[in-house]
Amino acid sequence: MNVLLVALGAALGAPLRYLTDRAVQARFGSAFPWGTLTVNVVGSLALGFLVGLPVAPAVSALVGTGFCGALTTWSTLSYETLQLARSGGRLRALANMLGSVAASLAAATIGYALARALTG
Repeated sequence: MNVLLVALGAALGAPLRYLTDRAVQARFGSAFPWGTLTVNVVGSLALGFLVGLPVAPAVSALVGTGFCGALTTWSTLSYETLQLARSGGRLRALANMLGSVAASLAAATIGYALARALTG
């Protein structure tokens, strides 16, 4: 059953990642991967919030592993960082990697703290 929940969550998260990435990149129109940064930070916030809640394992499978796992994309972060470095943007590559990790960790922490504050 959990495998089906993970698949269902992923079926929602992956297209949302793609659409969000495209929309953000079109809006900013720069070589910096703002779309990937956005989905990783939003997904980390959502996962942090979920972890801070008392939820059933099925909800964790659906939302945490499935949806958030497919929404976030660390492989694309790695690829885009490599592409920035290869194209001569080493400083942008470093900013992308460090900024993404720091912002995602901060977002997860905020999500967790918010959930804990709401559930007392």
